[in-house]
Amino acid sequence: MNDWQRKSPLDWETYLNKLVKVVAVEKHEYEGWVLTVDPVSATIVLATFPENEKGSISFVMGHAVREVEILQEGDSDMEQRLSRILAPQASRAYSPEELEKRKNALKAWLETNHIPVGEQGEQGRTLSVAGVLTIEPPYGPEQCSSANQIILARLQGLLQGYLGQQG
Repeated sequence: MNDWQRKSPLDWETYLNKLVKVVAVEKHEYEGWVLTVDPVSATIVLATFPENEKGSISFVMGHAVREVEILQEGDSDMEQRLSRILAPQASRAYSPEELEKRKNALKAWLETNHIPVGEQGEQGRTLSVAGVLTIEPPYGPEQCSSANQIILARLQGLLQGYLGQQG
């Protein structure tokens, strides 16, 4: 275990929203704004904002960290910019009628494609696919849940394509 991994979450918290240089094994160096540090693995999540590009996120595994140097304190603008990376986009509010229409259209599409689907819950708001996956309102890929990761990924991909056609 290295010095970085021995630090406590309170120690790591002092690095949040700051521009740092991370020296890792084999003299690899990474620079970016600390978005968070995983408390279990000590992995550092860095955000960078190259000019004229969308921001990118990189991970430096905790066991590979040799040294972390703070290069710049973050101001409130940077804190807001970093917080927006993890914040969900403003979710659209759907009326009960719109939700019912979305559910019925998705259910019909799944049935047309020979995917077994039913409704469950008190008001039948949740769609159940083959008894192993559920889709909650508003019936997008993010609302799918299943213990089977392969089925989950495949259905989310299908749903993405379906919504793209509707779009």
